Amino acid sequence: MNALTVDVEDYFQVSALAPLIDRASWDHRECRVERNVERLLELFAQRGAHATFFTLGWIAERYPHLVKRIVAAGHELASHGYDHLRASEQTPEEFLQDVRRAKSMLEDLSGQPVQGYRAPSFSIGYTNPWAFDVLLESGYRYSSSVYPVQHDHYGMPDAPRFPYEPRPGLTEIPVTTTRVFGRNLPAGGGGYFRLAPYPVSRWALRRVNTIDQRPAIFYFHPWEIDPGQPRVPGTSLKTRFRHYVNLDKTEPRLDRLLRDFRWGRVDEVFGLQAA
Repeated sequence: MNALTVDVEDYFQVSALAPLIDRASWDHRECRVERNVERLLELFAQRGAHATFFTLGWIAERYPHLVKRIVAAGHELASHGYDHLRASEQTPEEFLQDVRRAKSMLEDLSGQPVQGYRAPSFSIGYTNPWAFDVLLESGYRYSSSVYPVQHDHYGMPDAPRFPYEPRPGLTEIPVTTTRVFGRNLPAGGGGYFRLAPYPVSRWALRRVNTIDQRPAIFYFHPWEIDPGQPRVPGTSLKTRFRHYVNLDKTEPRLDRLLRDFRWGRVDEVFGLQAA
């Protein structure tokens, strides 16, 4: 069984669009995350899949019923921080306040312990290993914030490919890669799942399951199943390509993925259930 994860954020909160969208405007923009998460919950129920929802505190505060729906459906609730600020762009004290605020809010709304955290844009890397200490201090048991690939916005290509303890008592579960010709290739979803043909993702995941004999961890965002989302003016050609291409294909591809593999929550797949 592999671990299915959803980074619960809206289209206007994506890091690549941050230079074009004033954070102060968030409350005045059309929110589409609610309907998109509801569609995902229906699809997961149809296919008998469970997932971990790494949820922004900002979203949870405005849609508390959505948090309760996620938990009631048997999924794991985890933290994506409060404000979708990259860990690498915060001081240790700012990061501490952000991850504590999100954890407390999610636990209060759900009545469940929140054990997991994922940094926006996989922003724990070579420059901020102190973030692991902060997560441990804040009561998290695991993180999924490292992507062992080379990328212009994130990545630690030399990091372990499979779960490890960066600090005693804290497990890091890197997003899945497959090793080909001595190089890590993305196999854990996100934009690569949308941009490349579906058989590429299926091949990479099967390779991890059969050759490495390990469970994979896969991620995507609710806005990736929403081709009708507003287009943000002023985006560069590269950003438009990364953000908007194949939005209309993601939901049917996701349905195939749910049928081709078995999917569960992070805490269950990796044996991190709360005591």
